[in-house]
Amino acid sequence: MNSYSQQYLASHLFSRREEDFEYASFDREIAFYESICAGNIELVRVYATPLCSEGYGILSKDPLQNLKYHFTVSAALIARFCIKSGMTPEEAYSLSDIYIMKADECTTAEEVHAAHTEMIEDYSRRMRLVRNSNIYSKQILRVLDYISEHLHTRIMINEAAKHLNISSAYLSRLFKAETGMAFSDYVNRKKIEEASSLLRFSEYTDLEISTLLCFSSQSYFIKIFKKYMGMTPREYKKRYRLPDFVTDGEPKEIQE
Repeated sequence: MNSYSQQYLASHLFSRREEDFEYASFDREIAFYESICAGNIELVRVYATPLCSEGYGILSKDPLQNLKYHFTVSAALIARFCIKSGMTPEEAYSLSDIYIMKADECTTAEEVHAAHTEMIEDYSRRMRLVRNSNIYSKQILRVLDYISEHLHTRIMINEAAKHLNISSAYLSRLFKAETGMAFSDYVNRKKIEEASSLLRFSEYTDLEISTLLCFSSQSYFIKIFKKYMGMTPREYKKRYRLPDFVTDGEPKEIQE
């Protein structure tokens, strides 16, 4: 499958999440906050729901004001989750204040939604730095950021090295020295972490997840998943997926 096809499929799968899939709202909400705290922007986009969509209460009779009130609630919750996960209260609350003020100046619903998207992705990127900044050198931090931003593509060490303007051989040695694992092993582990979350909190099949994360084949995805998780995706989903994740009233068939 070429790059364009992969991007199209990824976009298509993300768009389906609201149209075809039903989620347990509380668990989806927790998954959303955990994804922000993990700095995983791609999963944040999967689990995010538009402000004032189904399930939101009415805080004002004025639609725009209602949206802004829910924005404020969202900002407060995100800040507290991030503080619990290591962000300093000063940074978390300052960021919250900045975005609440930005939302307050919005004059349309579209502007509020755009500000909300900007806010959750800003927190996510900052949390990624929080989790790694005290452990790795600046070069490795840039590589880890590159990997996180490209989990839905085929990640090659030569491309990552080119991004840093260093040689592949040097990056390979540096990465192993600082992380304790080979570059390819780290990439696979991060992809499997994302896959396990999708298996728990969505109705994506093995094939869809394999394609979305750009594994060379479904069988290779299953092999790597079993290596890191000790079981196949089918077994993992059967064990950890909540029972009320259904599509059209019936559990969706899991391919393997």
